[in-house]
Amino acid sequence: MPEQDGTTALVVLLPAADAVLDAVRRVAPDRVRPGVGAHVTVLYPFVPVAEAEGAVRALAASYRPVPLTLGDVVTRDGFAAVPVPELQPLVDAALARWPQVRPYGGRFGANPPAHLTLAMGATDAELDRLRSAVAPLFPIRARVEALHLVERTGGGWRPRLAAPFPATP
Repeated sequence: MPEQDGTTALVVLLPAADAVLDAVRRVAPDRVRPGVGAHVTVLYPFVPVAEAEGAVRALAASYRPVPLTLGDVVTRDGFAAVPVPELQPLVDAALARWPQVRPYGGRFGANPPAHLTLAMGATDAELDRLRSAVAPLFPIRARVEALHLVERTGGGWRPRLAAPFPATP
């Protein structure tokens, strides 16, 4: 789906996995989307910034930091991703809070699983090479501590809001 200026996304950043995206870029540079670093998309496209900030803070306030382990690379139809089931409850809560938003414009169904996208549009040979390139980097342990609202601008994606998860809800 084409991204227009002003399009927003609700994401969870995973800087601990940035090295995985770097490894994928070395194998298949055109298959990694530029912009935001390693992340799990909670909801995209999202609502306009003016409508989102208070509700995003409220959603984040209802969660604690989430420990997670990234480990399995799944490939299918030119797509490579790492499932992140620990974040599915957060994705589900966002879908319940914003039922008018169709994740990815409905492209992957009503409730796509939480995942870290590694590559899109890759050939089978590229997928094989990238699996080999990233395998030594796993498992990755991380702790998610905030929701992030990002917005597409003429200069790419830019952060608009970081809503931390409290230590206790």
